[in-house]
Amino acid sequence: MGKSVVAIVKGAKDPGEEEIAALVRKAIELAGGLADIISRGDTVLINPNLVIPQSPETGATTDPRVCQAIADMVKEIGARPIIAESSAVGIDTEEAFRATGYTKLREKGYEVIDLKKEKTTKVPIPKGKSVKELSLPRPVVEAKAIISVPAMKTHDQALVTLSLKNTKGLLPDTFKRKFHTTFGIYQGVADLCTVFRPALAVVDGIIAQEGLGPMFGTPVEMDLIIAGKDPVAVDAITSMVMGFGPQEDGVIDAAARLGVGTADPDKIEVVGETISSVQRRFKRAEEAVFELVTIPKGFQLIFDERTCTGCRRNVLSVLVDLKEQGKLDRAAGLTVVAGKAERLPDVDREHLVLVGNCLAKFREYATFVPGCTPNNRDIIAGILGEESKVMYTARGGAEKNSEPPQ
Repeated sequence: MGKSVVAIVKGAKDPGEEEIAALVRKAIELAGGLADIISRGDTVLINPNLVIPQSPETGATTDPRVCQAIADMVKEIGARPIIAESSAVGIDTEEAFRATGYTKLREKGYEVIDLKKEKTTKVPIPKGKSVKELSLPRPVVEAKAIISVPAMKTHDQALVTLSLKNTKGLLPDTFKRKFHTTFGIYQGVADLCTVFRPALAVVDGIIAQEGLGPMFGTPVEMDLIIAGKDPVAVDAITSMVMGFGPQEDGVIDAAARLGVGTADPDKIEVVGETISSVQRRFKRAEEAVFELVTIPKGFQLIFDERTCTGCRRNVLSVLVDLKEQGKLDRAAGLTVVAGKAERLPDVDREHLVLVGNCLAKFREYATFVPGCTPNNRDIIAGILGEESKVMYTARGGAEKNSEPPQ
């Protein structure tokens, strides 16, 4: 069996529409083209990351010019491209289309649809370890091929969010929360990809995002397009470009273990630019937290050495959420614990919050936040001792009743 091919293409600074189209075309052609995965008459679903109404200039969302270029290539084969997305729970996808420039694509004649408005159908996940059945929008189920087009960015609940995790945007809102509280985001996404594996992954690295992604991070101009037909390999190589290990991210590791693709660099052929020539160390989400937050008096975080990155990042990102909501001072005097602790700290139970399913055995002794990984809204509720109706505060305003973003 041959190696998985991943193409890395770099352009000039601040590329325009024509330059981006050329970068996308070159990357896809280097990765083997479209002819073996798409035929005339096929319906092809192109899935960008439009988690919230934020401009691609922030690095939070996929540049519409990248999806336009892919759609044009699909049309050339005689297939029907549909650009489709379902933004985070509580977020109006149409508003995201307007803020990110996809409404303009629609005005040009491109088919752009909101998956939240589509009817769903049940689909079995035979190889799923945590997910055995899902309800998915019909355009997703009926598409001949799915092309995942993520933005290159770090994430506060996973290490990165790339082509694999981007498939969570195909889910209806009812299942997005379950991927954090019931199935586990790593295994849940890996299970989903056993059935709805992207036939092509095209990473938008024109403007990337580092630090407290996927929304509060800092934009980083990389001027890259990374593409390949093995989404695990694409994500592994992109992670390496970002300065991380190829399987350091839990989603990539889980997908590789399920056989969705390979994350072994020895089994991947990188064409175009080399990793080292474009590599840049991206700031991790947890590194960015303490640049943004001053810990309130008496507040303690206790992470066991076995605390997974998911719980660790979620707790840290919650501190930023609380700061943005003006409620961080209410965490003063609390002790928050995450990980596989064998015993609890000597703290009054009224001032103790336990985060994650690993601590479920102690649930009767303190405030317990379930989930693997728990979402930010539930952690906030645990800390505040009340139901929190605002989970994330994005640039420009609060997003109400939202879920963990992509």
